[in-house]
Amino acid sequence: MSKKIQKRDAEASKALIISSAIQLFSQKGYASASMDELAKLCGLNKAMVFYYFKNKKGLYEAVMSQVLEEIQQTVIEENKKYNKPIEELESFIRTYARFACSHPYLPALLLKELSDSGAVVPEMLFSSMRQLFALFSDILKRGEEKGCFHNTVPMILYFMVIGTLNLMVTTKPLRETAAQKEDILLDTCAGCDIDEIADYVIKKIQQMLKECK
Repeated sequence: MSKKIQKRDAEASKALIISSAIQLFSQKGYASASMDELAKLCGLNKAMVFYYFKNKKGLYEAVMSQVLEEIQQTVIEENKKYNKPIEELESFIRTYARFACSHPYLPALLLKELSDSGAVVPEMLFSSMRQLFALFSDILKRGEEKGCFHNTVPMILYFMVIGTLNLMVTTKPLRETAAQKEDILLDTCAGCDIDEIADYVIKKIQQMLKECK
């Protein structure tokens, strides 16, 4: 077998392991997922999994790096279309919302691991999310420098945006089921699409930041 074919096979195996790990971690979280389950899911023996990723932590880091790099690059490319901080903020929120909706494993992973009571995984997760938060924080900073935004606390606003969008994506099946029950009179926003939700979040964040016109 040529080196070129070997490299291609190795890349395909790593991609398969990561895609299977994304699915498993999304369903069970870091703590409950096992390498045995992963090997069975991707149809490879466990020795092969450990050949490419020495342990579960290393695999998880690779998964989060790939997932967050993808959303970061998507946000960066979209924001190149805009020059004003308010437009960049709107783009960030809409881009994240649409990405989370079309890649539901992302909010599932984030919510599962942020709720983990252990110290190692949340620390790892915050580290992985740092660049995405930096993009959001830089937009707010530029807005303040131009007098468009006031009284910003980036971390609070970031979790308000990301947390709301993640929860709306992951709870959609639950909200749709609840809407069908006659004894539940609350509006569960079961019919809201992701763009409507993003627009609402944008409107409320703008009001909070007292943006300039």
